[in-house]
Amino acid sequence: MNESVIPVTPGLLTLLGQGDGGITPFRQEIFILEIVVAGTSYCKEIGLVDESIVPGKVLTMKREPSNRYDEFAIAVYCDQTHIGFVPRKMNLVCSRLMDAGKLFFCRVVEKEWKEQWLKITANIYMVE
Repeated sequence: MNESVIPVTPGLLTLLGQGDGGITPFRQEIFILEIVVAGTSYCKEIGLVDESIVPGKVLTMKREPSNRYDEFAIAVYCDQTHIGFVPRKMNLVCSRLMDAGKLFFCRVVEKEWKEQWLKITANIYMVE
């Protein structure tokens, strides 16, 4: 006799095992490192997303293994706008973990305009 509150079925196990759209029973955000987002001066839309880049804002990270300048490139997005990259000198470990299926994101710490450059300091977290 199964004494669990919710019967464990193959369908439930499948749902629990899905990373995207499934149920994640245990989630922990692990702080990895602090970065200054590289390349924000190349983002033509930076002025449009500037107001939404506030302390605490979650930024999306996406691997770009076919990037012609850096095979370990990780792009940083504010909503749907590509605003820059994880600095090349700091992206190797995160890119390898992302390639292995680990989920990462950034959280804005602070921002500051320095003439025409928007300096965005963010913390990188891994979701475990």
